[in-house]
Amino acid sequence: MKAFDSIDTVAFAEGNTAVRIIDQTLLPGEVKLIDISKREELYEAIKKLRVRGAPAIGVFAAMALSVLSRSIGEKDKDAFLLELQKEADYLNSSRPTAVNLSWALSEMMKEAKASETDDVSAIIEHLYEHAVKIRDDEEVIEKKIGELGASLIKDGYGVLTHCNAGRLACLKYGTATAPMYIAHENGVNFRAYCDETRPLLQGARLTALELSDAGIDTTLNCDNMSSSLMKSGKIDIIFVGADRIAANYDTANKIGTSLLAIAAKHYGIPFYVCAPTSTIDESIKTGADIPIEEREPSEVTEMWYEKRMAPENIKVYNPAFDVTDHSLITGVITENGIHYLKG
Repeated sequence: MKAFDSIDTVAFAEGNTAVRIIDQTLLPGEVKLIDISKREELYEAIKKLRVRGAPAIGVFAAMALSVLSRSIGEKDKDAFLLELQKEADYLNSSRPTAVNLSWALSEMMKEAKASETDDVSAIIEHLYEHAVKIRDDEEVIEKKIGELGASLIKDGYGVLTHCNAGRLACLKYGTATAPMYIAHENGVNFRAYCDETRPLLQGARLTALELSDAGIDTTLNCDNMSSSLMKSGKIDIIFVGADRIAANYDTANKIGTSLLAIAAKHYGIPFYVCAPTSTIDESIKTGADIPIEEREPSEVTEMWYEKRMAPENIKVYNPAFDVTDHSLITGVITENGIHYLKG
C-alpha cells in the first residue's frame, strides 16, 4: 500500500505513554494521527469509532490498558491490580459486540495477575511487552488468513466485501481483505467490489480507499446493489470479517452482512468469514446470545448530509451489527485453516 504503508493503524507513541492511532472519523478526507493517553479519551476513541474493527480494537485495548497502568501510581501489588481491573472494566464497557475487546483486556489482566513479582514497576513493563506481543501476533495471524483465502481467488474473479475488515480495522493485511492483498502481491488479476456499508459508510470511506490505494481494481457499490452484481455474474466469491463468532459459527458482523449472505446462498456464491480465533466466543452457543449494539439515530438521519434528511422526531432503528446464520456461511477462515460449514 502507498499512503498507508508507513502508518500503523494502532501503535505506541514515543515513550510508550500514549496510544497513537489514525483518526478514522476523518477519513478519507484527512489522514491524521492522534496520541491518546487519558482514560476518557481512550474510551471515547473506541466508542466514537476513531479506532474500529474487532482486531484493531483488541490491540488498541491492550495498549490502552498498558498506558493506563502507568498512571495508576505507586501502590502495593493488590491495590494496583484492583485499580487495573477497574480500568479494564471501564474500557470494556465502551462497545458490547466485538469480543476482541474483552479478550485482549482479559489477556492483559491474566498476565498482570500471573506475575510472581511484587514490584509494580516490573509488572507495568511486563504489561507493555505483552501488549506489543498481542500486536505482533495479530499481524502474523492476518497474513496466515490472507494466504489461506488467497488460494481461493482465481484470475478474473470478482471479489465482494462488506464494511471494512481491512488494514484500517486491523494492522497490515486486515481479515476479509487479507486474501485480496496476498492475491494481489502474488500477481492474481481480480476485481474488488466494496459495499458502501450504510449508515457509517466504512466500505466507501475506508475499504475503497485502502484497496484502490494498493493498486487493486476496485469498484464501489451501494449496499442494495450487491444482489444485482451477483445476478449479473460479476461476483465469484465473498469475504467478510466478524466481530464475534458463536460456538456454532453464527457470526455477528456489520449490519447488512446477513442480507449479503442470504443473496449469496440464493445465487450459489461462496461466502467466507475471515477472523482470528480470538473472535470465536465459545461461551456463546448461538448468535441469538450475541449482544448487538444500538447506535445513535443521527447516524441515519443527519450524518454525511448537509441538512437533515429525515422527518423530525421520526423513530430510527440503527443496530451496528446483524447475525448471519451459520447455515449461510461456506467456511470460516482463521489463522489455523479453513473450516467448511455444512449449509
